[in-house]
Amino acid sequence: MRVGVIGATGAVGRELVEVLGRRRFPVTKLRLFASGRSAGTRLPTPFGEVTIEEFTPEAARDLDLALLAVSGDFAKKYAPGLVAAGVTVVDNSSAFRLDDDVPLVVPEVNAAAIGDARLIANPNCTTAIAVVALAPLHKAFGIKRVIVSTYQATSGAGAEGMAELERETRRVLVEGEKARNEVFAHPIAFNVIPHIDAFQPNGYTKEEMKVVWETRKIMGLPHLPVSCTAVRIPTMRVHAEAITIETERPVTPEAAREVLRAAPGVKVVDDVANKLYPMPLTATGQDDCEVGRIRQNLVFGDHGLDLFVCGDQLLKGAALNAVQIAERIPALQVPA
Repeated sequence: MRVGVIGATGAVGRELVEVLGRRRFPVTKLRLFASGRSAGTRLPTPFGEVTIEEFTPEAARDLDLALLAVSGDFAKKYAPGLVAAGVTVVDNSSAFRLDDDVPLVVPEVNAAAIGDARLIANPNCTTAIAVVALAPLHKAFGIKRVIVSTYQATSGAGAEGMAELERETRRVLVEGEKARNEVFAHPIAFNVIPHIDAFQPNGYTKEEMKVVWETRKIMGLPHLPVSCTAVRIPTMRVHAEAITIETERPVTPEAAREVLRAAPGVKVVDDVANKLYPMPLTATGQDDCEVGRIRQNLVFGDHGLDLFVCGDQLLKGAALNAVQIAERIPALQVPA
């Protein structure tokens, strides 16, 4: 299969290449596309050394599969043309997520939504991590409402975000100066920032509303009440989420653990007596999302739960989910 990664030099693009290799995706030819600045650079990959090409629509039209790790504006400009040329596209941006005719997919939850689509949207990283845990709980107990508070790593802002955290931490600890900011709204070193993406008229940020809109679409619950507060924290990888749910049917922590242990994409880490619970350090580089701190909610009683979820947003929140989508696309199935 001729596979192209468009945006191959970014944090998600690099992860896409590694995930393709690790999951033994049937790649017969891998092509890496980026801007003209990177063109000509040779990169080692699981499929051999590959020379980065400057992206043009003409150069990418002979692909079977294009994995886009680019901006929404770029995706809107070029993805439809690639699809028209016969390329199957999985897009990591927000460009098409809420389009009625574009499936928004987390394979563990709604793989059937792919159907015969040739353009499939990858969800927001925060949403993808949340719904892996929410969907099995909804199936078992019904979910009436969801409240989420996120603790999002700097890599959610790309390689530049991680570089800023490293640089500014060094500035404070080694150089004894005040932290500065370029990527984030405020200095991120030794700080948390309750501001990700642009503020909307309702007082929520666009990041927070993405969680609302995308959770509803993926879970097929267009009227599900969801509220989110998204916070950037000074970690490199993994988004953490404190989630409260109210359920339609009675639920206990023990029953929830049993359901989650059987759920694909979930690893239950919930042994507080031994100080075992989800953390960015332990979830980094892991395909499964860690779920723990599962307890009865004190407000909703036997119809509510609190839980804590950690997922590597460069993997399940982006690259891994995109490759899992590609593995499920009927048009790309390789005969046994």
